[in-house]
Amino acid sequence: MRSVQFLSSMLVLAAVSACSERAPDARIGSDHAPQPYVLEGTEVRDIRAKSLHRDYQLFISLPRGYAESTRRYPVLFVTDANYAFPLIRSIARRIRNGGEDMEDFILVGLSYAKGETPEYSRRRDYTPTANGDRDAVSDMLSPPPVYGEAEGYRKFIAEEVFPMVAHHYRADMKRAIYAGHSFGGLFGLHVLFTEPSMFEKYIIGSPSLWFDRRVAFATERSYAKSHSDLPAKVFMAVASYETLNFSSNNPRYNKTVDMVRDLQAMEHVLESRRYKSLEVQTLIIPDEDHLTVFPAVITRGLKWALPPERIEDGD
Repeated sequence: MRSVQFLSSMLVLAAVSACSERAPDARIGSDHAPQPYVLEGTEVRDIRAKSLHRDYQLFISLPRGYAESTRRYPVLFVTDANYAFPLIRSIARRIRNGGEDMEDFILVGLSYAKGETPEYSRRRDYTPTANGDRDAVSDMLSPPPVYGEAEGYRKFIAEEVFPMVAHHYRADMKRAIYAGHSFGGLFGLHVLFTEPSMFEKYIIGSPSLWFDRRVAFATERSYAKSHSDLPAKVFMAVASYETLNFSSNNPRYNKTVDMVRDLQAMEHVLESRRYKSLEVQTLIIPDEDHLTVFPAVITRGLKWALPPERIEDGD
């Protein structure tokens, strides 16, 4: 009797083993190689920065109904596109609500330079002076960091990126919007204090105002000496944890720089100038830190920059 039971058990185990070695069920999935996921309504264009001798890409997301429409759309340009482009595209489609909560727009992501790590590319392109941290090497494959080419990068956007976008798309370049975070926020302020009318609106998230002994404040002072107005609309935001709190053990607080205090100081300076055409709105976003705050910044920034507006085709 025991032999029969043992034999039966062995047959069951053999059957299970045989099943596990069979070819995969066709219903589970295809045997074909997996395909890359492509975001609907997006394009990628290569562009050569002639004056910088580097190659970049533009990530383009067109609004739904673009092909059927004849209208011109506002354009939002965002730095750190590898991260920010798909994020902004998804957030915008989520909160737009069929046009009831936000106006449609063309999204342009500004890539890092081809063949470079994000850290190396952004440190160089987004910072206004060469006085950065020379020890800030991200990995063993990266060359020593280079800083201070923000003005050259700004001219590349103005003189090469803008014309390409205007040529290929129905873009209302008078309604260009800038968005950037961290070093990208610092770069946005460099543009603001160098050529403020380059963008109609600026979404500035957690700007690195600490960079090079707060050089952005010196740039603003220089601008103020020779200008009586600053024609732009600016939304600046920072996370509540981007401050110093040595009495707390919470690791989300900043360790060396008080970015909340710096942002408040910049707001105070801009208000004190009484620029008649400047509009500034600032916000401290609770329960966020430097690494988590950008989705909240861009959600609020989009709703601020692109309120719902009824526009007929052809306008």
